[in-house]
Amino acid sequence: MFSRRELSATLSSARQQYAPEAVVLDVAQDFEILPPAAAEDLGLFVERLDPATYPAAWLPDNAPRALQQFGSSTFTIGMPGDGTVVWTAQTEPPTVLLKKRAEGTPNAFLELLLAEAFVQIDCGVSEHFLPFFGEQYAELATRTGLGAADVYQIAAALFEAWVGLQTREVFRSWSDTPEFKPLYETWVDAGQRLEGRLSDLSRAVAHGEMTFPEATEYACSAIKHDRELPTPFAALDTEAYAAYGAEYAVQWADKTVAALSS
Repeated sequence: MFSRRELSATLSSARQQYAPEAVVLDVAQDFEILPPAAAEDLGLFVERLDPATYPAAWLPDNAPRALQQFGSSTFTIGMPGDGTVVWTAQTEPPTVLLKKRAEGTPNAFLELLLAEAFVQIDCGVSEHFLPFFGEQYAELATRTGLGAADVYQIAAALFEAWVGLQTREVFRSWSDTPEFKPLYETWVDAGQRLEGRLSDLSRAVAHGEMTFPEATEYACSAIKHDRELPTPFAALDTEAYAAYGAEYAVQWADKTVAALSS
């Protein structure tokens, strides 16, 4: 199920700088949530397992089943929407997992995803949005009045944006570090690929070409790449959001959904 991944010289340097103890493993299958029995096999590669549990009161009654599992005592690694590379601090040391689909990912971009995981571990952010929002996740659902799937999508996007505000200064610094210059160039290229639709997001939502959760996801993915965002998403690319986190996110979502509905 798991095998240790050989790292390039660039990634070895990135791990040494940002997450020197992290274990990096290839996974023999794709997954949204790693089967609990398989997750427990991570114990063969790390010193100990430390499954996280969160209060049930944080979740609205209609929260997706996957989110309920993540908050429960079940050892849950990975969640819907996580992407090709997943990391967890529920092991000691932290573990970075590459899903099988990584085999089809361009190498330069895959290396960026791995380096990003190391940086996030170093920044001390959580591996998922639930502990970021805490009890305010239920408030996000109540105040926006959106369905369970839409609330999940928006929460994941808003968390990605907040994490991007914590990490992008590191990405910027790679431009002046020869050993990380290839990672920097890939980071810039990935951001430039998002430019095409950013300026049209508000119009796309207004004309029904994109849903609000879809537009939020797109905009928030651009924040970590230091792209300029249009209104109302530009309000997320601020020092206020970096400082106030979940409380700010809930207020922004509430006001934005209300404005779109008026």
